[in-house]
This record gives sequence, C-alpha cells and structure tokens, in this order.
Amino acid sequence: MHGRGARSSKLRRFRAARGDDGQVLLLSIAYGVIALLLVTVVVSASSIHIERKRLQALADSLAADAADAIDQGAFYRGELTGPGPGTALLLTDDGVRASVEDRLARHRALVQRFDGLAVVDASTPDGRTADVTLAAVAKPALISWVTAPWSDGIELRVTAHARAWDG
Repeated sequence: MHGRGARSSKLRRFRAARGDDGQVLLLSIAYGVIALLLVTVVVSASSIHIERKRLQALADSLAADAADAIDQGAFYRGELTGPGPGTALLLTDDGVRASVEDRLARHRALVQRFDGLAVVDASTPDGRTADVTLAAVAKPALISWVTAPWSDGIELRVTAHARAWDG
C-alpha cells in the first residue's frame, strides 16, 4: 500500500501544477481582444480627426474665395470704401453666401466627400471679413462594441474667417 500512497501524492502534485495551464491561455485571449478593441478606437478617432481637418480646409477655402469675391452690383453702383488706390468693395452677407453656394455648386466633388454637408452660416460681421461655418457628419472607420454608440456618426462643425484684401 505504500506504493499506492506515493502514486496518489504524485497525482495530486501533478493536478495542482497543471491548474494554471488554461488560465494563461484565457488571459492571452483576453489581452488580444482588448488590444483589438483599442486598435478600433484609435483608428476610428484618427479617421474622425482627419475628416474634421478636411472639413476645416474646405471652410478655409470657401471663406478665402468669398473674401475675394466681387459683388458686381456694388462695383457698378460705385459703393467703394474709400477713394484712391486703396479702395476696396465691402462684403455683404448675400455676396458671401452666394459665393459659397456657387463654389459648392460648381465643385460637386467637394460636397460628395462629406456626409450631410451643410452651410450653417456664410456672412460678414464687418463688411471686410467673410465667416463661413460648415457642418458635416463623420462616421467611425471601424465599428466595434466600444465605438457602436457613435456608429450613426459624429457631427462636426467648423468655422473659418478670411479678410478681404485692402488693396
């Protein structure tokens, strides 16, 4: 019976040593899933940030174009801001909005790049500065259960200012 007791104690030690084998595999799988979820969050946040930068560049371009646009009616009516070589035309709210809408209509590719692009505001506060505010919806690049609450998209809103040249 002595041999049987030694064998059972060896079996107990073997079972006790073997108890951690499955836990290491489970931890490895859990860390792998966490790493993949982290990748989806970083990629999605980066794509939203890049989309916002593209929308800001479009707003800057539209504001600069509106600041340089000449209101032909004001030009032919002689509505200049001052005499001499430094004269310039005043910007109007209607002129700024018309310039923005005209450029977007001429360049449909600019509009198609963004989901739900809308001109929130296109105006001039002082007759010399064109303010353009755009809104669009950006969707995360990768959807996981972490980014699922934002799967419908995140509304982006940007504002750009451009000052008309004084001459």
